[in-house]
Amino acid sequence: MSWLKNFLKPRQDNFLKLLIQQAEFAVKGFEALLTFMQTGDADAAKMVGRHEKDADEVRRILVDELNRTFVTPMDREDIFALSRAVDDILDYAYSTVDEMTVLNIAPNPHLNQMTSLLRDAANEVHLAMQRLKDHPRVATDHAQRAKALENRVESAYREAIAHLFDAPSDVEHIVEMLKLREVYRHLSNAADRGDEAANIINDIVIKMT
Repeated sequence: MSWLKNFLKPRQDNFLKLLIQQAEFAVKGFEALLTFMQTGDADAAKMVGRHEKDADEVRRILVDELNRTFVTPMDREDIFALSRAVDDILDYAYSTVDEMTVLNIAPNPHLNQMTSLLRDAANEVHLAMQRLKDHPRVATDHAQRAKALENRVESAYREAIAHLFDAPSDVEHIVEMLKLREVYRHLSNAADRGDEAANIINDIVIKMT
């Protein structure tokens, strides 16, 4: 049976490594998005797309491994769901910068604030995954911090929406309001997916301990 253990062990370890790598790309994607929000740098906007594509490739490998592996270190449903949640976080970062480019929307303080919080939340999810195997309770601490940051993003989102309705209601403003509302919504959705990832990590820890 030792040959079977040796055959399965590398693949089991691969799942956590791939999840960590995927989360790392999410952090890099939001760091690039934050740079774009702070500077308007077009190269930073392009980097968001590159990190999103790199993360997609990691997820494709993870799903392929999942389909070919009988024994997994965590429930396969949890692995798939956690990977999907992290993928969605970065997808919304990309859709944010993509729509801002297409709709010619300039960064503003509300976008900067939400992106900064999301970068921090993505980092907490990444740290949680790094601690998941050897320090699951520490992983839970990071997951709770990610959830707290999600709440702060939602508060910033509501403030941003309220500010849209405070401005004069001429035609030009209404058009700008509609554009910004869609972009704000992408960041709010990213926060929701971050909260989902944190919940899945908490569920995994409960099953492990």
